Amino acid sequence: MAQQATPVRSARLGRTLGPEPATVSGVVLLLPGGDETSLRRPSSMRLPSAVRALGRRLARTGQRDGLAAHVVHYRYRGWNGNEAHLAQDATWAASEVVRRYGDVPVSLVGVDMGARAALHSGGHEAVNSVVAIAPWLPEEDVAAAPEPVKQLVGRRVLLVHGTNDEQTDPELSFRLASRAKKANRDVCRFEVHSDGHGLHQYRAEVQALTEDFVMGALFGRALSRPVRDALAAPPPLGLRMPLASGFGRRR
Repeated sequence: MAQQATPVRSARLGRTLGPEPATVSGVVLLLPGGDETSLRRPSSMRLPSAVRALGRRLARTGQRDGLAAHVVHYRYRGWNGNEAHLAQDATWAASEVVRRYGDVPVSLVGVDMGARAALHSGGHEAVNSVVAIAPWLPEEDVAAAPEPVKQLVGRRVLLVHGTNDEQTDPELSFRLASRAKKANRDVCRFEVHSDGHGLHQYRAEVQALTEDFVMGALFGRALSRPVRDALAAPPPLGLRMPLASGFGRRR
């Protein structure tokens, strides 16, 4: 009896979140977290509600500018060592945006392991900005190559991390940001004091910061003063910028 071939998995883009613009002028790709090692297929039921909420918020804010927001659905749950499956899928998704919408700017917004994927895939020609929220990064090892940063040259990059994160080390994201800043001045990093991995205490502020950054990068909207200051400040000041309580709150 002939052995059946294993079906080839493919990544896909979810439906547009929020209102779909008549003409797309920019795209946000949301990259959820994942596991360090797993060949299991991700379940859409496991997608954190915070990721969808952030995508819908960005879609609403960017509607008048023609923003489309999609969640990237990975082939596998895991990063899986040198295979870097999540980064491969993020790169595929950026190419899929070009196929669907043409030459429009793309912002990669990743959380946890998805943030690592966003950073790795930032060199795609369509990508003009990267947001890495509570990024999962490997422990530094003298026997292993460090996380790459050269692909981020020419992109605007924001990292956000809670200082009390016990799942992903905020010091590792600071070190990566420091290396990236040497090659690219358009890198900043905000610290959310006393918050943990899920950034639950200051979720509204993190969403507002992401919105501010993405709309500025994709559509040239004016950045808030704290973001401008963080981008302009020399290290370590612009890489340890505190995210103020109430950031983005309309008065």
